[in-house]
Order: sequence, then structure tokens, then C-alpha cells
Amino acid sequence: MTGNLLEVVDLKKHYPLTGGLLGKSEGVVQAVNGVSFSIGRGETLAIVGESGCGKSTVARSVLGLIEPTGGEVFLEGTKISGLSVRQMRAYRRHLQVVFQDPYSSLNPRMTAAEIVAEPMRNYRMGSAAKRRELVAGLFAKVGLRPDQMDRFPHEFSGGQRQRLGIARALSLSPKIIVLDEPVSALDVSVQAQIVNLLIDLRNEIGLSYLFIAHDLAVVEHISDRVAVMYLGRMVELADKRSLFARPLHPYTKALLSAVPIPEPGAHRERIKMTGDIPSPIRPPSGCRFHPRCPLAQDRCKAEQPELRTLATGHQVACHFAETALGAV
Repeated sequence: MTGNLLEVVDLKKHYPLTGGLLGKSEGVVQAVNGVSFSIGRGETLAIVGESGCGKSTVARSVLGLIEPTGGEVFLEGTKISGLSVRQMRAYRRHLQVVFQDPYSSLNPRMTAAEIVAEPMRNYRMGSAAKRRELVAGLFAKVGLRPDQMDRFPHEFSGGQRQRLGIARALSLSPKIIVLDEPVSALDVSVQAQIVNLLIDLRNEIGLSYLFIAHDLAVVEHISDRVAVMYLGRMVELADKRSLFARPLHPYTKALLSAVPIPEPGAHRERIKMTGDIPSPIRPPSGCRFHPRCPLAQDRCKAEQPELRTLATGHQVACHFAETALGAV
């Protein structure tokens, strides 16, 4: 493998559908179908797309919370996909997660200090007194006060609860944190505070992030590279500047056209996608986006485009990406 911190190769996750008295197979939900990417040290890769595109399934597969149907996941060159729970324990401390809902992800019966110290206790790190000392340091690092350590989750605001979740994720000194929609449940003003905190922590500690989101304005602020998913497949992957300045896939263009411009009187032409997202049980033939794509041609209906790297370094799964670059 390469020198990347995390490497995901041809990841697949399919869910069988059964029905009737005999549990007869009625099809397969192709939640993720052949996704590959890598994350370097100190890098933030954002995965974006509409609800149901498979981005959270990718995150949970990387974490080992669900078992992939196919593909491989490597952490620092070591294959961690397919490991047993016991074997995975040695690697799990390096791969932590912050969930979307900052309330349901916290145990309401535990104090804030107990929540943050729980991972350290599970790995038998230090004495109780030492763990409490470390928790106090983590509280300060994420912008919480030491006198709040003995409070319960319901005594914190939404933003403070998410800071608790971040402190808990930091408690084992991980190398990469998976952030699954970490600010979507928060007010806009609080979102900015949490995103800035995550950026500061990344710069200070050298963390890497896999950032799952649907808010492209947030993604533009925090990410180094952006991967766009549609119906279980990756359709575009590029560095942030290139993707936001010159998207090549029609789906990415439509997503970006919906992002508001934070300037009075400024506006961009909205690209409206027709129709609904097709079912992952019976995805369209050829390019999965062709039923909604304004540029679709006969080739798109018959031939599935592979994610390929253009001369610019931009990766895109579109038969006619060169046209967008002006090469044709």
C-alpha cells in the first residue's frame, strides 16, 4: 500500500432484502458499490452527497461498525477490514468517531467526566486520578470549563454536548477521526464554532478527518479534498479549490449551484435536477445519474463510467468530462 494513513479500496456494502413467510430473497440494496479513496496524515477528506447516497455507510464500514460486503480498508498499510472484534481492538483506538446527534450519542446517566474518560478506562490507561487529570486537559482543549466535569449531558447546550463528543474522541489520541455530519444538528452560529474548533485541533495535533456532510458551505471551509457520491458510487474527487472552482460532473455542478453566495445581491444560476433519486435496489443501467442528467446521451444509458483521473489530476466518473474542460 501507499504511505497514506487510511486507504479504502473498492468498498462495497449490500443489504439483502427478504420477505414472505419463508424469508425469500427479494433483491439487494446496493448501499455502497465500489468506493475507493485515501486520506493522508493531517488531511481532511469530505464525502458529500444527497441523503441515501451511501456516505454514512462508507463511514461506518471504515470504522468497522458494519461489515463490508466487499473491498478492503487499510490503516497505515495494515488491512483492518475483516478483523474480529478482538483483533480490531488494537486498531480501534487510532480510529475514533464523532456522531451527528450530540445528545443521543452521550450516556445520560454518566457525568461529562465519566463520558470522556470511558475510552481511557476501557483501555486501562492510568489510574482514576490520572484519567481525571487528562479529562480536565481535554475539557480545556475543546473549550469547556473544568467545573463542568461533574454535570450530566442534559445540563449542556447542543454545541457543548458536541464538544464533549469531540473530547471523548480525542481521549485515546487517535490518528484519524470520522466526523459523521457533526454539525448538521446545531444552530448555524454554533456550527461555525465547532468547525473552527475542529480545524484548530487538526492544525495543533496533526489529526486526519473523514468528514461526512451534505452542507457544501461547511465542506468548503474545512476540507482539503472533496469526494462526491451518488447512489452508492463516487462520481467526482478533487482538491477543494479545483472542485469548487470548476466541477466536472453534472451532479456536482447541480449540488454547487444550490449553495448560497454570502454576498448581498449575489446569485448563481440554479441547476434543477428532475425526477427522484432512483432506488438502490434497482439502480439504472449505465451511469446511475443519467435519468436526472441534462447532458445524458445514449452511451450514458448503456455504459457505466469508471472513476478516472484526468490530466489535471481531477478524478471524475463521466464519459464527457473532457468536454467540461474544453478539451473536446
